[in-house]
Amino acid sequence: MIKKALVSALALVAVTGMTFSGAEARSLADIKASGKLLVGSTGDYKPMSYLNKETGKYEGFDAEMAESLAKALGVKLEYVPTMWKTLQADTLAGKFDVAICGITVTDARKAVMAMSDGYLTFGKTILCTKSKEAQFKSLDDVNQPSVRVMYNPGGTNEKFAKEFCTKAQLTMHEHNAEIPGLVGEGKADIMITETMEARRYAKDNPKVAAPLVDKPFTENHFGVLMQKDYPCLLDAVNKWMASIKADGTMDKWENQYIK
Repeated sequence: MIKKALVSALALVAVTGMTFSGAEARSLADIKASGKLLVGSTGDYKPMSYLNKETGKYEGFDAEMAESLAKALGVKLEYVPTMWKTLQADTLAGKFDVAICGITVTDARKAVMAMSDGYLTFGKTILCTKSKEAQFKSLDDVNQPSVRVMYNPGGTNEKFAKEFCTKAQLTMHEHNAEIPGLVGEGKADIMITETMEARRYAKDNPKVAAPLVDKPFTENHFGVLMQKDYPCLLDAVNKWMASIKADGTMDKWENQYIK
């Protein structure tokens, strides 16, 4: 019986080109029919999307984005936790419809997944122990054997650290949200991060500084991540994003959470 079903499935693949997986992300029509939008978030990235452990709610710029997108689609928002090191696998496995949590648009991601138009311009930078602020005037000052650099696994922070801080002492720490505190305590000298996050933590924690935040090493944009093969969903996301850029909503959130 199992063999027969397998033969039938293979025949269907041959005829239609359809592929099968254990889980599948949903089309725009399916999302609307279900009445909810499943949004993947790491919940560890201030000021973009951060899970407040006291309230159990997601906060930040991208939390506003997720709420707004769900409202625009006429459905309720439901979060699905993910991690940076499993973000791609979780997206491809269809564990959520879209991911919105400060995800950098990269060619590598676009090669295997779909990403929306970009929003917010930012770049890679550093967060450092406050007492060592004057020591770091360039990336060359970071890439030294005596400098302890910490990063979270699975995302562009890890990629940047391994590519541009090869001489430094590299340490991976599992939880991104804990790294600023560790840097402030002197457990590491540097956190590889982005201008959005660096500004927020330098403002909130007097033990850390962001000396190069106005001179980022790269120029990047965030995007909404999803599986390929759902052009109607991607189109709807891009149209919604264009509308909140045009009406000033995105500027309002940027002033509230970032500037």
